[in-house]
Amino acid sequence: MSTTERRAAILEAARAHFATTDYPAASVPTIAAASGSSQSLVFHYFSSKADLYASVVEDSLRSLLDARLTAVTALNPGHPVRERISHLLQVHLDALQKDPTLLPGVGEPESALTHRHAADTELVGQLREIIGIGDFPRHTWALWGWVGFLDHAGRHWVELGCPQDQRWPLIEAALGALEGALGDWAV
Repeated sequence: MSTTERRAAILEAARAHFATTDYPAASVPTIAAASGSSQSLVFHYFSSKADLYASVVEDSLRSLLDARLTAVTALNPGHPVRERISHLLQVHLDALQKDPTLLPGVGEPESALTHRHAADTELVGQLREIIGIGDFPRHTWALWGWVGFLDHAGRHWVELGCPQDQRWPLIEAALGALEGALGDWAV
């Protein structure tokens, strides 16, 4: 395997392992075996278990952010704000269903939390742009609160097994929560 292929194989094995195992209980030897690598080779590419975990989180979040951006920019800016946010939420739930490492886990290292905060900041910026709001304090708090709501509601949906009959009620609840927090879509 090339260096790029080997690194990608390790990341995918780590993603699969971290999807079912909390960070503190995760095993680098298990990840190494699943990727067809040695433990020392894993540590060659990733300096520590924390670095490996943070790399998985960063990669997953980058894919999610790219997918949300693509989904929202694919819609004509003339589409209603509510419809654009709904589209963003659909992509978000699709990603959560495929990759549980998008959700914060137990005992995560600080480096992973830093990536999560950066992704949340980027989402708040994306929402500002979609909705067309500046940095009015009430709107800022509304957006940050909504990001927390989305994390917790998304986690609950995933824990329930991503039931499709609950997908639209969740999207509608998230849309209502954001609209209620902002006071209106036309802010």
